[in-house]
Amino acid sequence: MAEIENKEAIHEACREGRLAAVESLLAANPKLAYRKDSDDRLPIHWACSYSHKAIVQLLQQTKDFDVDVQDGSGWTPLMIACSIKDGDELIDLLLARGADVNLKNFNGQTPLHFCASKNNISIARKLLSPPYKASSRLPDKQQQLPIHRAAAVGSTPMVKLLLDNLSPLNSQDRSGLTPLHHAVAEGHGDVAVELLRRGAESGRLDKEGNLALKLAPDQKVAKWILTEAEKEGIEVVVS
Repeated sequence: MAEIENKEAIHEACREGRLAAVESLLAANPKLAYRKDSDDRLPIHWACSYSHKAIVQLLQQTKDFDVDVQDGSGWTPLMIACSIKDGDELIDLLLARGADVNLKNFNGQTPLHFCASKNNISIARKLLSPPYKASSRLPDKQQQLPIHRAAAVGSTPMVKLLLDNLSPLNSQDRSGLTPLHHAVAEGHGDVAVELLRRGAESGRLDKEGNLALKLAPDQKVAKWILTEAEKEGIEVVVS
């Protein structure tokens, strides 16, 4: 009986970091680099997910390889690398091959959205810098900018970086939430104060008519924000 081909053998090898196996499979059939698996992913998507740099480098060397290839959700290798811990070396590889820093997935998110969500500050700084110059002004399908995500996860350094790179400060998402709303709602008082310091409009209402400070998880958070703002002479709208 003829042996049944494992059509996802290269994907498995990429997940497991088996470089020799990937080399062998590509030598027998270079087109495997472009084969999608049952998750609608190419081998490079898995290699990036598990941070297997040598395999990513190998796959990129195949003829006519598209570094911006998207999986079934529209994720590129660069987006994946921006979402993992210690993905800096992968980022360098992908950028060197011309990866698009402003490409969106099918939810409208860019690599910078994922940097902000995961607080990957060094990668975000690299993407925003020349010659790449990622835009901090591109909203996803929920009308959220990277700064909305940075505020929600409580990263003051990321918020500062995005603002220093022309991110809108008072942009509202589909729910009418500004970055200030997100920061307050998640209890990140330090981020809220930084946003206020930079000129965030505390009087803006979300779609349900809520001021940012009304979304504080408890009075302790709200009081701390008000106290810190008062120290700096910042007026905060509370009603």
